[in-house]
Amino acid sequence: MVRTPDGHGRLELARYRTPAATSAGPRERPHNVLGTHRVMFAVDDIEDTLARLRPHGASLVGEIARFEDSHLLCYLRGPEGIIVGLAKRLG
Repeated sequence: MVRTPDGHGRLELARYRTPAATSAGPRERPHNVLGTHRVMFAVDDIEDTLARLRPHGASLVGEIARFEDSHLLCYLRGPEGIIVGLAKRLG
C-alpha cells in the first residue's frame, strides 16, 4: 500500500507471481477503451517525470494535452501495458 501525500488515501500496488498470468487481450489497447484500468497522478513537472520514467520502460500514449487553462495531461503505458496518467495543474 502506498499512502497519498495528503495522508488521506492509499493505493494498492500488486504484482501476481503465481499462478501464471493469462492474457486478457492485447497490451497495446487505447487508453479510452471501456474496461481499461488506469490511475492518474498529480505531478509538478510532466516533462521531467516522463524523462525519469522512460528508462524504466514507460512510453507516452499520444501526446501531452492541455485541458483548458487548468491542466497539462498525458498517459503513459508501462512495460506490462498498464496505463498511468499524469496531470500538472497550471497557474
